[in-house]
Amino acid sequence: MRAQLIATALAIFLLTPLGAIAQMTEPGVDGEQRMQARYPQPVRVGDLIGLPVLDDSARTLGYVREIVRTNENKIELIVDYRGFLDWRSRPIAVPLAAVAIAGRQISSLDMPRKEYASAPTWQSAGVQTLPAEAMIRIALSRH
Repeated sequence: MRAQLIATALAIFLLTPLGAIAQMTEPGVDGEQRMQARYPQPVRVGDLIGLPVLDDSARTLGYVREIVRTNENKIELIVDYRGFLDWRSRPIAVPLAAVAIAGRQISSLDMPRKEYASAPTWQSAGVQTLPAEAMIRIALSRH
């Protein structure tokens, strides 16, 4: 009985991440599809404001300033990106599909650090700022 339980747990542990990884690395899979494979969960917008956004090395890229909905009905996090040595910060738009939440921090999964540096400064024209009580769905991360 114990061996069967261990075998089942091991199979679940090994097969689930492999299937999700295979789905995420297939050519032609866009950011929205990768986000759906990361089990998005509902979260209040106000709970995301002020959270740090971390890169793969757990270095802080910036903090969430606000969350907006674009004219294309896409949700973006407006992050105060901190440049070289944190000398200055500027707001940039980060697609919700490129990040995932891990506790009280946000992991940047599909947008590497160099893309933050080269991203244009965010302009607020043509977007709707989401209120703090609004609910959105954000992917989960183990980072």
